[in-house]
Order: sequence, then structure tokens, then C-alpha cells
Amino acid sequence: MNVTELKAENGAAGVIQPSAALGDVKYEIRGQLANRADELEKRGYEIISLNIGNPGLFGFRTPETMRLAMIENLGQAEPYCHQKGIFPAREAVVMQQQSRGIQHVSAEEVFIGNGVSELIDLSLRALLNPGDEVLVPSPDYPLWSAAVVLNGGVPRYYDCRPGSKFMPDPQQIEELISARTKAIVVINPNNPSGAVYDRGTLEGIAAIAAKKGVIVLADEIYDQMVYDDAEFIPFATLVRDAVCLTYSGLSKVYRACGYRVGWCVFGGDLDRARDYIHGMELLAALRLCSNVPGQWAVQTALGGFQSIRELVQPGGRLYQSRQCIIDRVAGSPYLSMEAPMGAMYAFIKLHDRFAGKLGDQRFALELLDNRHVLVAPGSSFNTAYSDHFRITSLPDPDTLNIVFDRIDDVLVQHA
Repeated sequence: MNVTELKAENGAAGVIQPSAALGDVKYEIRGQLANRADELEKRGYEIISLNIGNPGLFGFRTPETMRLAMIENLGQAEPYCHQKGIFPAREAVVMQQQSRGIQHVSAEEVFIGNGVSELIDLSLRALLNPGDEVLVPSPDYPLWSAAVVLNGGVPRYYDCRPGSKFMPDPQQIEELISARTKAIVVINPNNPSGAVYDRGTLEGIAAIAAKKGVIVLADEIYDQMVYDDAEFIPFATLVRDAVCLTYSGLSKVYRACGYRVGWCVFGGDLDRARDYIHGMELLAALRLCSNVPGQWAVQTALGGFQSIRELVQPGGRLYQSRQCIIDRVAGSPYLSMEAPMGAMYAFIKLHDRFAGKLGDQRFALELLDNRHVLVAPGSSFNTAYSDHFRITSLPDPDTLNIVFDRIDDVLVQHA
């Protein structure tokens, strides 16, 4: 058999096809535009990358006490640990939960993972059967949609509309629930919009979860990043007759993205969740354990001085950068937005004059190619509209002023 015959027998030149499930997965935050930015950097251009909330890239350091705690315990970090994580880290999470008024939680209900990303995947894998539905906000953090799809589920979107300050409507959420609905995802403070949900909205979702018997998956990684008079309300404090999983970690509030340490806490009606927890234990055991050195920073992080509070108050770095974005958007004839009340992003709208002429993908590509600024198109956050883009508010105000000058340079060409 010659080479031509062998290729014919093995299919189209032996091309290996990826899983069909990937066709419904997108993560443009690190997608084609980011790859294009890498190409430009290799050609010598300096790119201002605002597509990812990565504090370490913008001069934010992990608190020194956390680094020391990790270094001092390196000798204990060489073996595998328990699949749920080291006890001091899990107990620190319990203490934080209790300080927030969340009772009846022990270290047995806490899982430590390689960032929240891994725990989202594990918790959905332990929960979903093929065709099960998960209600996800639109806009969402696209990892949620991707993880639902990759674990055999179907994401169904509830609207967090710009005209409603990106707040969800509990009534719409209830109307979307079907016999196949297993969970409701709540991202608060929200990425990408920066919305911080009020008590009434959260109580409404909690009541629906109890009534319909669905689980709430509460992504609260930005829990202490709130501005002005915004109040963060832990979802687990509102849950009694439903099951709630709370996700958080070291990446954002503690500026330790590279440590890859997140946690997931079961709360609410734990008796209903026992089999689910056992399923999570099995999956956690199959990956042996999460990164051990970083876990030794958790107790110090949660129990020590909370430096994030200074950063989000007037005069603090994050506050001042957010204010710069608010001021520049307000002064631009081409842009508008709802002021972000939490997290480290701004979700900015292109003026209606660009409708039909300049969508978010084309704008992002022109801004990158012509002015060397990388942003994330709004439609990559699973929206039905394509006139928004997201930037991180991590750069200092001087850098952000340069960014907005370049944005205006691009938009004036289409105005």
C-alpha cells in the first residue's frame, strides 16, 4: 500500500478532529485577538493588554505575609495533601464564612482547588447529566458557559440588561426554570459588568431556588472589591431551604493569580447535598489534590490585614483607576456605561451612531492593529448584542488616559 492509499484509508490525510463539544465553547478573553496581540509583540510592538484581570501584570503585589507563609511551609508542601485541601486552609475558609453569619459549615464542606476555574468544572461534572440545564447570566464570565457545555449541560441565559444596571430579574429566572434545570449561576460582584446585586434581588433568587429545588452556584471571587456605597451580600447568608455553593479564592482580592488557589463551600440545606458532596470528593480524589504550596497562604490571607480595603476606597489605586474610566467615558461623545460598583472591570458601550457600521469584534481588532490596545469584545461574554467591550481597571490612571485617547482615535474615524 502506497502513501496515497494509506491516507485515503485513514481519512482526510489523517487529520485528527477535536471534540465536537468544543464547537460550542468560546473564550475570547484568551482567544484569537490575544493570539494576534502576541504576534504583534513578537514583531516589536508594545501592546497595552486590558483583556484579562491579572493584578500582577499591573504592579499589584501579593501581600508579603502570604508569600512568607508559603515559603515557611514549603517543607510540608512536598507530599500530596488531602483531596479537599490542607486543613488549615479549609478551616480558615470556615472561619470567614462564620464571620459573615453563615453557620453549620465545617471543613468537610470546603474544597480547595487549582483556582476557582477547576472547582467550577468539578462541581458541574459532579452535578450534570447530559441535557441538564443551568441558568447563566448574560453577560457572563464565559468559563461558566464553557464548563456547562463541556460537562454535557445546556446553558440557558437570563438577561442582566444594560438598561437595568445589569441587574437580573428574578421573575425571568423563574420563568426559565424547566424540569431539566439543575442550577442557577450568580456572579456577584459581576464580571464583566461590575454590578453589585442588591439584597432584594438576591433574596428573590434564593426564594426561587428553594421553591424549585435547584442549586445556586454563587461566584463571589470579587467579594471585597466594592466601591462607594455598594454592599456585598454573601449569597449563602440568604439560603436556608436550598443548596448553595460559594466560590472564591486568592486570585483577585489577594492579587495572587499565579498561586492557583480557590475554594468552594457548600451551604444551605446540607442534608440534601450529601450525595453531591460525595461526588465532588470522588472527582477531587481523581486529580489527587490541588497545588499545595499556595494553600499555605490561605490562612494568612483570610485572617490577616485586608489590604484590599485601602485599594477600593477614595485615594486607593483601584478606586482612582475606576474613577478615571468613569470620567473618560463621561467625557467621550462615542462611549457610555453603567458605573461599575464592584470587581475590576468596565463594560463600555459604543454609541448608537456606530450601529451597523462598527461592531465590537471589528472595533477590538482595529484598536489592536492600529493603536495596540487589546480589549475583550462584549459579545464574547454571551450577550445578544455586539456594541460593548470590556477592559480591566487595573492600570494606573496615566495608562488609562493613553488608552482612552487611542480609543477615541479609532472611533473618530467612523463617527
